[in-house]
Amino acid sequence: MTAPIAGDRRGRARVVTAALVLLLLAVCVISVCVGPSGLSTAEVAGLLSDALAGRFDAINTVNHVILFDIRIPRTLLGAMVGAALALAGAMMQGLFRNPLADPGLVGVSAGAALGAVLVIVLGGAFLAPVMDFLGIGALPIAAFFGGLGTTLLLYSIATRRGQTSVGTMLLAGIALGAIAGAITAYLVFRSNDFQLRELTFWSMGGLGGATWHKILLTLPFVIGVFIAMPFTARGLDALVLGEAEARHLGFNTQFLKSLIILVVALAVGVSVAFAGIIGFVGIVVPHVLRLVIGPEHRTLLPATALLGATLLIVADMVCRTIVAPAELPIGIVTATIGAPFFLSILLRKRGVIDL
Repeated sequence: MTAPIAGDRRGRARVVTAALVLLLLAVCVISVCVGPSGLSTAEVAGLLSDALAGRFDAINTVNHVILFDIRIPRTLLGAMVGAALALAGAMMQGLFRNPLADPGLVGVSAGAALGAVLVIVLGGAFLAPVMDFLGIGALPIAAFFGGLGTTLLLYSIATRRGQTSVGTMLLAGIALGAIAGAITAYLVFRSNDFQLRELTFWSMGGLGGATWHKILLTLPFVIGVFIAMPFTARGLDALVLGEAEARHLGFNTQFLKSLIILVVALAVGVSVAFAGIIGFVGIVVPHVLRLVIGPEHRTLLPATALLGATLLIVADMVCRTIVAPAELPIGIVTATIGAPFFLSILLRKRGVIDL
């Protein structure tokens, strides 16, 4: 019998991925049963049983609305946004070859939010024909192009001769985020009371506005991200060695980089459009999983999506129960978890990442 190759973590990765699938399913079940309304687990089970059996006349209207129009859409949106943000973080870290790359930290989320805010504040006045044509779809499209432009600009600033400067990336990301934040602040200043209430949502993030309509709009974007995932995995493994080495291995690095940038912008754009700015998911999840299952992206990316979805659903449960009946912005919870984690990574690598 051949001895297993030392350091081969594929077996562990399969076990961890299977465990994450079960964990995600369990968290989803708990999420639809938890909330400030007092709807018990037995009542949730009864409502689901009646709905599956087609006995809609037996369903209590108020409880039906709570479960099917609030809790289930909220859980599904949290899963999709969490998976998209975690995947965006993992892909950015592979592209920049550094674990500190994260859409929220390097300004990509701020750029996506700026695109969404432009639609909210100026859409009715200057983009009325486009808004009428696209409807609510204008919001994710604007957020996508905002995130795409920021990602392209960040990559062009931080990369020279195929090498990405981590210090330049972080500083450029801070600068781009500050510029986007300044323009956003000006638009907030110009907004009316109705727009201001909408804009408050973007600054801290949340899943309170989840609806089936938003899920249907989000789904094609998230499916696109998942379709691209297997096509980028092997290329990301090659990019770890450097762009020149990846080219020698037969990869079209320019196409690969363009695809990764497009996927990151897509994931961040749709997440910001429907859930606001939620930070640190993209840095915490991939880093934890690299420690457990290794850096191979063919196993890392699926596991990242599962853990990202689980983490955001858990954070949302905390948000809607810890100060019930009020609701805590989800960005506060993810920042509370992620900021110390980011600082610990920075301190461990300060000998390597010297600005």
